[in-house]
Amino acid sequence: MPLIQRHALPNVITTGRIAIAPVIALLLFVPTFTARLVAFVRFLVAAVSDLWDGYLARKHGWISDFGKLVDPIADKLLLIVTLLPFYIISHGDNPHGRFVAIPVFPLWVVLVILGRELLITGIRSYAARRGLIIPAGRSGKLKAVFQTIIIGKAIAWLAALSLALNRGWTGLALWRWWTWLHGFVFISSLALAVLLTLYSLVDYLRAWRKQLRAL
Repeated sequence: MPLIQRHALPNVITTGRIAIAPVIALLLFVPTFTARLVAFVRFLVAAVSDLWDGYLARKHGWISDFGKLVDPIADKLLLIVTLLPFYIISHGDNPHGRFVAIPVFPLWVVLVILGRELLITGIRSYAARRGLIIPAGRSGKLKAVFQTIIIGKAIAWLAALSLALNRGWTGLALWRWWTWLHGFVFISSLALAVLLTLYSLVDYLRAWRKQLRAL
């Protein structure tokens, strides 16, 4: 008899994503390239596993009440354990916590992203009690993609910054060029992530209002 039943595999993957999330947060506070590289790899594993468990559940019909409850929690936990450390370490005195283009990670970005998730969670719970199921729209899925991109880029930057500081590379012309390029892409991705976060919120509220009118 297999150790894990096949139909339980999505739930196992989701649980594993929750288990590694706090480790990512802890590693971000370690100002070394190795620690932050491991955090980056773990974040990628968590992001890919989110797609994988959803694919398995839909393809094989392995959808469970546990998965419906825990999967959104895992997604929001991954945001919390990355965005909050970004804000905390960037407001310290350690140069290893400085971000590219914006030395400190803005609090308003953290509040917009996490606030949107908390608000939608509350609305979804309220709607479920009234028998309404509001599925995630295309804008919500696109928002999640860009949030993943910006968080991944931020972790990669912190890893590269620690390497450059520890090796004394920050004065090199190549590092200045890399900083400019990464800064441009980082700011552009951050702006898109925030705009899509707000747009997806409006889109979700429209869908909720439409369903309420249909009652």
